[in-house]
Amino acid sequence: MSSLLGCNAQNQKYSNQTAAKPNLIIIHTDEHNFRTISAYQKLLSEDQAFVWGKGNNTTTPSIDKIANQGAIATSYYASSPVCTPSRASLITGLYPQATGASKNGLHISEDIPTFATILRKQGYATSYVGKWHLAGHDKYSFGIKYKAGFDDNRYMMRGGHAPYFHIKDANLKGVNEKSAAKLPKSEVIHATDFFTDKTLEILERDKDQPFAIMLSIPDPHTPDYAKPPYNTMYKDMNFLAPKTMLPEYVAIKPSWATDTTKNETIGEKSFENDKEALKQYFGMVRHIDDSVGRILKFLDDNHLTENTIIVFTSDHGDMFFEHNRRNKGVPFEASARVPFIIRYPNKIPAGKVLNTAYTNVDFTPTILSLMNVKTEIKFHGLDTANDFTNSDKEVNSDRITYYAKSGGWWVTAVNDRYKLVIDKNENPYLFDLEKDPNELINFYNDKGYSEIANLLQIELFKQLEKYDEPGLKIKQAYVTE
Repeated sequence: MSSLLGCNAQNQKYSNQTAAKPNLIIIHTDEHNFRTISAYQKLLSEDQAFVWGKGNNTTTPSIDKIANQGAIATSYYASSPVCTPSRASLITGLYPQATGASKNGLHISEDIPTFATILRKQGYATSYVGKWHLAGHDKYSFGIKYKAGFDDNRYMMRGGHAPYFHIKDANLKGVNEKSAAKLPKSEVIHATDFFTDKTLEILERDKDQPFAIMLSIPDPHTPDYAKPPYNTMYKDMNFLAPKTMLPEYVAIKPSWATDTTKNETIGEKSFENDKEALKQYFGMVRHIDDSVGRILKFLDDNHLTENTIIVFTSDHGDMFFEHNRRNKGVPFEASARVPFIIRYPNKIPAGKVLNTAYTNVDFTPTILSLMNVKTEIKFHGLDTANDFTNSDKEVNSDRITYYAKSGGWWVTAVNDRYKLVIDKNENPYLFDLEKDPNELINFYNDKGYSEIANLLQIELFKQLEKYDEPGLKIKQAYVTE
């Protein structure tokens, strides 16, 4: 009899959960190459999944679980592939020029609604944990006055990428691995572990009420160090230079691909020296994946899985040797394309693949719609919730959207197959990502591509004007009326 009562109570809990407001967890990484997630590798050709040599990549079973039980977007882009502007777009639904935070180090405008300010008014417990990068350049500092709608922002860190924290007398300081090794083990914790632990503490506190929490993990950003045992997990991999790094395959080199102002361009010799960094990068990704697994387990253990939306994404990618580059800031896929994986069992069919172009400007209007939250606030991004919730296992569309280098250096129109890059100092470049996924060939002057080039160009300038994009001045630089 008691067993039956227990079963009825559990069924009632699930019933109440289904009727309740959905919870939201966003797991957000920093400088994350989408190819390192095995759910993406499965959707790519072998040469694209393993650009560093056959079989050379990491695996992410926990992140894959979210994709397998939910949806994965194959053409999701940062509004601008740099930390601050991308993050500002994600939380506001606006392009960077409208957020006050169009470049690294700037502060987000305090009069702009975020998804958190909107959810808080709907009765949600809102929290933010991890790297913020929307309140200046300070590292390892907390106590950010403007909370952007996140009521609990105790663990919102302005910035910094030291792998470890030294915690003593309630003070926290970022330290590298060498310094950490000299400190008492009881005073040292890895940043990924610290922020994941705090997220789990908040989830335990808020699990009986509607909650929305964003965990922003500073990895796998440089300095490319993974804590043991992740630091040796890929030690035996023999990496090869990506095809786009080899001279015989480099057919084009526009100025936007060769900028050296931040010493991000590399050569073959430095590739040999930097192979260890890639091994550490893989280790960091696997550490992140295990942290995701801890959060998924909490949801399962507390019967929160069905009514919780969980999102895995990043602010931008990392070139990691492709096109002789490191880091980000360029229109290439490895820089601008980000992972976007979402699970919501109550609404999103399992195993769904979306082959449609999105940017993270679409995130806020879409997530609010998925959560049945109505608002009169206007966004630049589109409400694309129906793409995720309809019964189609595969969603394909030719939607054209754009992303840009903040400040108007270059702008890029993109759909699921084609990409048009325009810079006032260059001829336009049109890439066919189906025929040329390595982005080596400029099809712009190919007569067979004139129709798609014209379509992308017209739509791009319409959107640049609509959203008051600084890059609109590019039009006057080369287009003849």
